[in-house]
Amino acid sequence: MMTSKEIRQSFKDFFQSKQHQIVPSAPMVIKDDPTLMFTNAGMNQFKDIILGNAPVKYPRVADSQKCLRVSGKHNDLEEVGHDTYHHTMFEMLGNWSFGDYFKREAIAWAWEYLTEVLKLDKDRLYVTVFEGSDEEGLARDEEAASYWEAYLPAERIINGNKKDNFWEMGDTGPCGPCSEIHIDIRPDSEREKVSGLALVNQSHPHVIEIWNLVFMQYNRKADSSLEPLPAKVIDTGMGFERLCMAVQGKLSNYDTDLFQPIIRRIAEITSYPYGEDAKRDIAMRVVADHLRTIAFSVTDGQLPSNARAGYVIRRILRRAVRYGYTFLGMHEAFIYRLVPTLIEVMGDAYPELQAQRTLIEKVIKEEEES
Repeated sequence: MMTSKEIRQSFKDFFQSKQHQIVPSAPMVIKDDPTLMFTNAGMNQFKDIILGNAPVKYPRVADSQKCLRVSGKHNDLEEVGHDTYHHTMFEMLGNWSFGDYFKREAIAWAWEYLTEVLKLDKDRLYVTVFEGSDEEGLARDEEAASYWEAYLPAERIINGNKKDNFWEMGDTGPCGPCSEIHIDIRPDSEREKVSGLALVNQSHPHVIEIWNLVFMQYNRKADSSLEPLPAKVIDTGMGFERLCMAVQGKLSNYDTDLFQPIIRRIAEITSYPYGEDAKRDIAMRVVADHLRTIAFSVTDGQLPSNARAGYVIRRILRRAVRYGYTFLGMHEAFIYRLVPTLIEVMGDAYPELQAQRTLIEKVIKEEEES
């Protein structure tokens, strides 16, 4: 079974072999954008290039980006820990083309990576394409559908509406159709009863989107009309935790090797085993998830405080402390003791964790004790 470290590296190696420049993750905490406190998608660091306000340094780029989603349409903090696949901090694997390749290559490489490198079962994969929109005067994305037909039977290429399959950066600016790749990780016994086809985009925890390929080919003008973009952009994003779940044959992101070492350490410290009590399990997932967010925020220079981004981080840390206190009987600081385990899991990919270990532990311990 591939480890999370091997999966992350295999993604970078694959796109490097396709002449992509591998770039480091941008910080998760954003200091110079008044509209955004945290990086919430891989494309944030390339926004100025996509808008044409910055020169293209490399026409092909790939990376693993640390992201945070805690509010707005993308996430609700109170959900995290209660299900198997939502997180505050997550990693997004992505590849970009700035005016270089377009739909054919993006689709071919996504398929090659998932089915030949990771060896995911082709029969469990489904894709969506933009069905078109009368109000926008846009036809179905036949181009993307035709490329997918080389790999999948027509019935597993599903039409998606504007909400799910037309991506916009904002009210104005670059936008375009997208194509999502979904995987059905349910056991065969369940798949025999109900086809995965009926469960795509139905919020089923085991029929999930893993990769979104965005084809930016239009510019939305101030009067809401669309014009073709001079330099077309490919922008893809794949949820790393979900990918690890699929590759490692698990039914929960928290059962992958990204989280299990941390959860085992929590079980050790609290003397409660994981998997025996639903409320305690939620608490362990909350602590494991929130630990990652807080550690990465500190390494990006964002300490807990009472204003803006610092307040978000404080709220997340206090939620973890509250769950530890209420459900795990932890009446003294303990979350800071999990930092070495986090570094074992993620320190290779993100050396800033090891470099700032002492600070991370100190900040968490002080907050826990306040």
